[in-house]
Amino acid sequence: MKALNSFGFPVLRFNFRGTGLSQGEHDEGNGEVEDVHVALDWLNHEFHLPLIFAGFSFGAAVGLRAACPDIRVKALIGVGVPAIPVAADTETPRTYTFEFLRNCSKPKLFVSGARDQFGPRAQLEALVVSAAEPKKLVVIEGADHFFEGRLRELRETIESWVRQAILGEVSL
Repeated sequence: MKALNSFGFPVLRFNFRGTGLSQGEHDEGNGEVEDVHVALDWLNHEFHLPLIFAGFSFGAAVGLRAACPDIRVKALIGVGVPAIPVAADTETPRTYTFEFLRNCSKPKLFVSGARDQFGPRAQLEALVVSAAEPKKLVVIEGADHFFEGRLRELRETIESWVRQAILGEVSL
């Protein structure tokens, strides 16, 4: 959020259905894709600007699925993308599929921590290899799934990519 906002882009952060004070119940990723569509519709209505989607973890998994086919979305950022099944102690593992990325020709940035327990490097690299160009994977050494102690590197990574891939600036 801070990286995109540093360029003056309007940013919308929201909770998915059933999270925090939001209404509704968790829908295993299906209804949450609709939540992303509603958020994109609102941003488009309010600002009438090209959209950049950025999501973290579960938000990346469902948001990428919603944003790839949306013509208003010009670029995608997935942070902490869950490349293996994820489960809390009391739930059935959530398995995410990313086949849709094979046909998603929008610029894509994937950022993960080298110690991300939900995005082991081999699985994450395979996911990114399967995605259509253009794409970039950045693994931040020492970072876990939540980038604890490494948020500055995460922000700098996103800012650098936006400058190059979206704004077309060349760094000297």
